[in-house]
Amino acid sequence: MAHIKNMKATDQPGGNETGYHVPVLLHEVTEGLQVKANGIYVDCTFGGGGHSRAILEKLGPGAKLIVFDQDINANQNLPDDERVIFIQQNFRHLQRFLRVNKCAEVDGILADLGVSSHQFNEAERGFSIRYDAALDMRMDVRQELTAADILKNFSELQLHKMFEKNGEVTNAKTLARTIVEQRMIAPLKTISQFKEAVKLVVKGNPNKYFAQVFQALRIEVNDEIGALKEMLEQSVQVLKTGGRIAIISFHSLEDRLVKNFFKEGTFEEKEEDVFGRKTSSPFKIVTKKPITPGEAELKLNPRSRSSKLRIAEKI
Repeated sequence: MAHIKNMKATDQPGGNETGYHVPVLLHEVTEGLQVKANGIYVDCTFGGGGHSRAILEKLGPGAKLIVFDQDINANQNLPDDERVIFIQQNFRHLQRFLRVNKCAEVDGILADLGVSSHQFNEAERGFSIRYDAALDMRMDVRQELTAADILKNFSELQLHKMFEKNGEVTNAKTLARTIVEQRMIAPLKTISQFKEAVKLVVKGNPNKYFAQVFQALRIEVNDEIGALKEMLEQSVQVLKTGGRIAIISFHSLEDRLVKNFFKEGTFEEKEEDVFGRKTSSPFKIVTKKPITPGEAELKLNPRSRSSKLRIAEKI
């Protein structure tokens, strides 16, 4: 059986949150993908390798598992297994790198859209409000744009729309105006500088408020919505007939996108034919309602609370 390097016991369901990342809805994902022993599968968000390991256990010797992760640290968790191909790229390049690796079509695709515990726990990455560090938030450190750049250069309107759309921040307009005013007085380069600058406009529970604000910034820095859309559109081309796609989302913006795409099969406006009919979706929806964690998983891994799993099958 494949062995994953640097994985800790805490990464297993039943572990705590001190490991790299506890795989969310692990059993539900592997069952929902209906893994074939001789299949080709893609884990778009390798991370700590928990989901990949579960898929590998169901695969035979001639199968393939292609794993994407733009975070170079993820390769420390790679299994010593010749069936695995690691691609250090954003999953928005799914189709391109499948072709490079001579895999035009696959039997299943998985994406866990959550930020790993490992990334939250690395203070210098700037993902967590618990630490003071540079406002970075880049998933891929090779890219230039950081959260500090956005706070420095975005217009008041751009900031307002970003916090409203990406973070559902209730006073997004007031927050945007405050940032523009405060950045003229002093730079907003670190988490502590930012929190101090906007402390007077924080609404409700500060931890929840800043979590929403940081989510909005992180989504913008990494163009997470754009990447998700591109990957979903490519999934139609790369999935075999009968192949399945499973997406775990953690906030309503992502979940709505996935739900609507599975229903329509496109993000484009559909045109009617001469009989007034619209093109049907290339997917059969497997999960009429999203699958959420049960009480046992919530107790073991509280960070799974907001996760929702949706599965569709290529017709």
